[in-house]
Amino acid sequence: MRTDADPVYARIYATVDSVPKGRVATYGQIAEEAGLPRRARLVGRALRILPDGTRVPWHRIVSASGQIPDRGPGTLKRHAARLKREAVAVDARGRVDLKRYRWQPDEEDAGAPRDGSKTSLKASRSRSRSTR
Repeated sequence: MRTDADPVYARIYATVDSVPKGRVATYGQIAEEAGLPRRARLVGRALRILPDGTRVPWHRIVSASGQIPDRGPGTLKRHAARLKREAVAVDARGRVDLKRYRWQPDEEDAGAPRDGSKTSLKASRSRSRSTR
């Protein structure tokens, strides 16, 4: 079983951790931001193996349609409750309005470098990968 000691999983967890309270991201979006395009299922696997009590905000990740994943008894309600505590509205079908709540890292100050430049996290990651 992979863990956060695996560098790929560590990138996924760091990217998930950068989604701010009150926002959500999709599995595919996390994969893209982590430099793993087209690896949405890998993101799902990484989140599925997180231990109980983790500090990684797994509940901020939803499907491309905004649907909260139902992974068994009680998971949908628990996921929705965590999002609602962060002021994210979840409808009766377990969906989040992505137009309203989707994280846009390029528009967030939290993702901008401290030097004031407008480079996104994704752009800085891809630049660092290309210089290796």
